[in-house]
Amino acid sequence: MSVSISQYRQTIPALKNKAYFNYGGQGPMGISTLNAIQAAHQTIQTRGPFSSAVNHWMQAEGEKTRQGLAADLAVDPKTIALTENVTVGCNVALWGMSWQSGDHILLSDCEHPGIFAAVYELQRRYGLEVSVFSHLDQLNTTDPLATIEAHLRSTTRLVVVSHILWNTGQVMPLAEISQLCHGRSQPVRVLSDAAQSVGMLPLKLAETGVDFYGFTGHKWYCGPAGLGGLYVSPEAMAELSPTFIGWRGITTNDQGQPTGWEPDARRYEVATSNVALCSGLRVAIAKHNEWGTTEERYFRICQLSSYLWGKLNSLRSVRCLLKSPPESGLVSFQIFQAGEHSPKLHQKLVVYLESQQFYLRTLLSPSCVRACTHYFTTESEIDRLVDAIETFLGKQAL
Repeated sequence: MSVSISQYRQTIPALKNKAYFNYGGQGPMGISTLNAIQAAHQTIQTRGPFSSAVNHWMQAEGEKTRQGLAADLAVDPKTIALTENVTVGCNVALWGMSWQSGDHILLSDCEHPGIFAAVYELQRRYGLEVSVFSHLDQLNTTDPLATIEAHLRSTTRLVVVSHILWNTGQVMPLAEISQLCHGRSQPVRVLSDAAQSVGMLPLKLAETGVDFYGFTGHKWYCGPAGLGGLYVSPEAMAELSPTFIGWRGITTNDQGQPTGWEPDARRYEVATSNVALCSGLRVAIAKHNEWGTTEERYFRICQLSSYLWGKLNSLRSVRCLLKSPPESGLVSFQIFQAGEHSPKLHQKLVVYLESQQFYLRTLLSPSCVRACTHYFTTESEIDRLVDAIETFLGKQAL
């Protein structure tokens, strides 16, 4: 490890005046990332926007970013489409399947509201069957693989399940879920919301067998908002049609007329986007790699989240959602009053903590407070956070 935690933290402006625990919402960018974005814009303007030189440069920036993401996910660059965010990537997969009335989609009750909204609109337009398997109310006891198997139907076409559940921090067994779904007499595709897993988990994505994997660069990568990606397996790509269509995803003849799709995942890309973000994201990923490997960073993330989980469970009136230390950097907890958890106190706590320069967030389903640890979080930050929560609880006289 060539860069110490203290050295790394000094390069992130947001960490100089606050204790940040909201990486699952947005990771703060470092100075080098900000500089890379500015330098990219400067290059575009200096060489001349829309000039041949700049167009070639922008194309190369996109390709280098695609290759860098593919290397981090251990997949072929041809399987990566650049998108704006997780939601766009998931929508590409959802709307690109050839749906027939009566087809069935199964998803967990821990998915993000944006995914639910898209699935329900598909249901309305195409006459699909949609069912939700319960996971929240059996969080610490249920086997998700067995639950999914029990809910699959002969008409199931797609299972939607996050790799890391955004509200509980649980890591789902994605490879086993994919194997189960693909082993059916009528194979079922798997779409995974990877908002919380990319940049945190060590990934060999092709080995999981997942069909669609939508991710972003602005959370655990600590890159710029507005740039993410979608992995589409080669097998799924043969079936998935583009829905949003533009010049980046098509081939043309000598007269500039469209003749078909790009032969790889670029077919799901659309048109003009902020290419300067590519420069920023690559620098952000490179800075993480200066500290340690993905495996080393993930190990440290789990060490810190376990430490926070233990400290929180020691507090009166606080209960973590997971009964064992999380295998991710997400630690969700509830405050109890008269034996019942109190959503009003959750919001009051987050407001109070922000006034003390601690940044967390509330969630609605389930009602809880979520704190996130990255590998460069410190034990002293966690200690101060838990002390602040204890002070808040004392003022509430719980």
